[in-house]
Amino acid sequence: MKSRESGNAEPSSAPPRFSVAVLQAENRRLREQLNALIAEARLNQDKLRRFDQLERKVIAAPSLAALVQTLLVDYPALFELDAVTLALVDPEYEAARVFAEGGVALPAPLLLLPSEQPLQQLYAGSVSPRLGPPGVAQAFLFESLPVAPASAALLPLVYRGACIGSLNLCSRDPARFAAGSSTDFLERLAALVAVCLDSALATERLKLAGLTDGLTGVHNRRYFESRCLEEVQAARRSGLPLVCLLLDVDHFKRINDTHGHPAGDTVLRYVARLIRAQLRGSDGVARYGGEEFVLLLPGTPLPAALETAERIRRVIAAQSMPLPLPEPLRITVSIGAAALSAGEEPAALVQRADQALYAAKQGGRNRVQAA
Repeated sequence: MKSRESGNAEPSSAPPRFSVAVLQAENRRLREQLNALIAEARLNQDKLRRFDQLERKVIAAPSLAALVQTLLVDYPALFELDAVTLALVDPEYEAARVFAEGGVALPAPLLLLPSEQPLQQLYAGSVSPRLGPPGVAQAFLFESLPVAPASAALLPLVYRGACIGSLNLCSRDPARFAAGSSTDFLERLAALVAVCLDSALATERLKLAGLTDGLTGVHNRRYFESRCLEEVQAARRSGLPLVCLLLDVDHFKRINDTHGHPAGDTVLRYVARLIRAQLRGSDGVARYGGEEFVLLLPGTPLPAALETAERIRRVIAAQSMPLPLPEPLRITVSIGAAALSAGEEPAALVQRADQALYAAKQGGRNRVQAA
């Protein structure tokens, strides 16, 4: 019989017991971890809600100007950013023209690029957003800001394989846009903005096509009649002056008969360019018919309008037309001017400018005549 007092005790099968303090610490750790996950989920839910709100505004923007306003003003307000800038590739000056024709000044944070090259160099074909402190190569995107951001998210706007712009989110907080952060929301937004920008430009292009003279590129008579009515009504409300100029190319029939209609078309295109170069952004010019152009100068007293008309006349008379002819071809124009009178209708204003133009031609051409 084996003794009960053997020195080798049998191993215990009971589980190890943790102290209450250890269990409480573990509970606290798990509770903190759960709270952190809940907070992160709520943060993501709130971010998703704000992104959804922004996306709806972007999609619903009725015009290019409204879309740009949403991106540059609503976006930073909605996401508490210090600034948002937008660079658009605009080689044909379409966006610039849309803002100019709409009488809207270009927003300072909007940069129009004549080519895609700066963005090609910046993104090197990548479609992924770039996060972190902006470097020297990116400085051109923030020239409109008083102070360069401490961190930024640069979103390439790619549509049909071409980089059409860059949406740039700016913060004074160096940690706001840290390299390596998740960019899922930003990539989705960039894709949507690119599509909406291209669509807005296409819509504006169609509008301009219906209101633009196909030969000269300036507005057509249909646009002028609508614009003239608007400017007359605005002048009545504000009490500011409004002047109409009617311009005619002297001896234009002789140009067509001598050098052919293609030469005449070249002359009209060149004259239209010279006229536009002398006007302010708020002024309007349209081809009224044949070799006639009509101009509206809102907020301009008659003496100042006559100075503008005289400057246009001198500039055109000093130019040689860009035609392959043995002898340089120089042309002149006659201009009639009329200032809006109290209670006057648009048609009467144009008629008085036309009468002044007739007087200028009767007086020897190559001159400016006031009604």
